[in-house]
Amino acid sequence: MFNWVKTAMLMAAITALFIVIGGLIGGQRGMMLALFFALAMNFFSYWYSDKMVLRMYNAQEVDETTAPQFYRMVRDLATRAELPMPRVYLINEDAPNAFATGRNPEHAAVAATTGILRVLSEREMRGVMAHELAHVKHRDILISTITATMAGAISAIANFAMFFGGRDENGRPANPIAGIAVALLAPIAGALIQMAISRAREFEADRGGAQISGDPQSLATAL
Repeated sequence: MFNWVKTAMLMAAITALFIVIGGLIGGQRGMMLALFFALAMNFFSYWYSDKMVLRMYNAQEVDETTAPQFYRMVRDLATRAELPMPRVYLINEDAPNAFATGRNPEHAAVAATTGILRVLSEREMRGVMAHELAHVKHRDILISTITATMAGAISAIANFAMFFGGRDENGRPANPIAGIAVALLAPIAGALIQMAISRAREFEADRGGAQISGDPQSLATAL
């Protein structure tokens, strides 16, 4: 329940920032447009971001038949974490990488590249996947996705304001000083929010992964 509250508060805070920026650029009309786009992006991030990420990496879903050792590893860690079994994907790529995605533990997926499976030992791989499952347990994926989406949108609006200006609800040019301030400060604010949340979430995932695997040294060695 606490993680749901944190997620809702984050979505509300970033939406409010989005609306304020819209108001500075385009007055009441800008605020309404910003609210519409914020709601649309929150909806898209919640329901479809995981599908887009997996498709972007051309990830292939596997099971106990096609990738028995990796699948059983994830299943064992999910059981230790008291999580539903996530969907498991492999990415045919040499670069070592692993990630989790999905809007909640009931609709989660974890993926790893063939490269990381070759490079790391089984013990190290358990540490990495425990870290990713900790993200699932803390609902970090949804938070990170929404934050990244909003940060990108804030930067886009700031760039639009710098190059095209804005108008209020009466069609008059918006305050140019406000537009310049938004163009300069909004991308910085979005990046700082994203960095602060990402750093805090990674620290918690490290700690949670160590608890799930029961082997803190395995993740440290993998890193």
